[in-house]
Amino acid sequence: MSAPVRIVHLGLGGFFRAHQAWYTGFDDGWGIAAFTGRSAALAEALTRQDGRYTLIVRGPSQDDLQVQTSIVAAFPGSDAAAWRDAVADPAVAVLTITMTEAAYAPGGVVADRLVAGLAARRLAGSGPIAIVSCDNLPGNADATAHVVHELAQRLDPALDEWVTANVSFVATMVDRITPRTTSEDVLDDDLVPVVTEPFTEWILSGDFPAGRPAWERGGARFVDDVVPHETRKLLLLNGGHSLLAYAGSALGHETVSAAVTDPQCRAWLDQWWDEACRHVPLPADELTAYRAALLERFANPRIRHTLAQIAADGSQKIPIRVVPVLRAERSAGRLPTGAARVLAAWIDHLRGAGAPVADAGAQPYEERAGSVREVLTLLAPDLDGDTELIAETERLLREAPVRR
Repeated sequence: MSAPVRIVHLGLGGFFRAHQAWYTGFDDGWGIAAFTGRSAALAEALTRQDGRYTLIVRGPSQDDLQVQTSIVAAFPGSDAAAWRDAVADPAVAVLTITMTEAAYAPGGVVADRLVAGLAARRLAGSGPIAIVSCDNLPGNADATAHVVHELAQRLDPALDEWVTANVSFVATMVDRITPRTTSEDVLDDDLVPVVTEPFTEWILSGDFPAGRPAWERGGARFVDDVVPHETRKLLLLNGGHSLLAYAGSALGHETVSAAVTDPQCRAWLDQWWDEACRHVPLPADELTAYRAALLERFANPRIRHTLAQIAADGSQKIPIRVVPVLRAERSAGRLPTGAARVLAAWIDHLRGAGAPVADAGAQPYEERAGSVREVLTLLAPDLDGDTELIAETERLLREAPVRR
């Protein structure tokens, strides 16, 4: 018998099914109604399988197949009526999101869907709800609250007042490397399995006014301040991924595991991490252990995490993964070659090196990619007059190794 729907999720994809849905499976009283961002195909496939799918936990030497049952209903994102009904259901206590950074733009998908659902919930008199963003955004709770309040205030000030009184926005840090599933991963009895790594982490901070699942049974942690953990992951894991995606793919590598075992890429990664660690407010021994764990995770040859997948949407990722380190290092009077290398590799990517550009926001940067100064003017106007940083980035571009 399926669990009752008590969670609504926006962004039905691989990471959600490897992460939040997996944690929810440890509490069989909480079922999830999940909605895709756009495509109907995954929702239709999961519906045919009664929401069941296989999580393929891929270790360095073998797979652990885990059947997941926490998703009890799946819908295409285009089904606006089903979305409104689901969020308005008084039994629903939590709304989670995995939509990538770009969806949080003002007037974007996150604001549009959430405000439509919350308006329906208000009309139904269904009471309070917690909204949990699980995207790689610094201050993801604040970012979600901002776009929701902005749109609600514009549409109906009374709705905005209701949101203030009834909706909590929970901050999170999420971590589990989840590459795209390929045709080789499909099983005889499961057309939509998910491949993921053994490591997983979830740290949350905030209130759940209508209750929540016992996610801690799966290892989730609840803290007063998620920012130090969020910063650690954003700079070291995500920033490291961006470095490998642009610099590694320019060298001819296709996957994270191939790039991180290249001595040159490894040296660049260590240089970036040395700089980034200065700006992560956690003990040094914890950061050292985290770096060692990341190297082990990145090197797993059975996780085919493609650099092209990571390279997508760089115009949304570079400002939050790399620019903060550039600013902090320059404020401290240091020239951050590691951070400048990530910037240079991204500019080289915009010029055609390595992985193809797949980024809806890239055009303004591509048009200016011939000039480091002009890219910085768009990316970080406060740094566009930094001649030393510009010169270092230009040097790194000139010295980019011959592509293999």
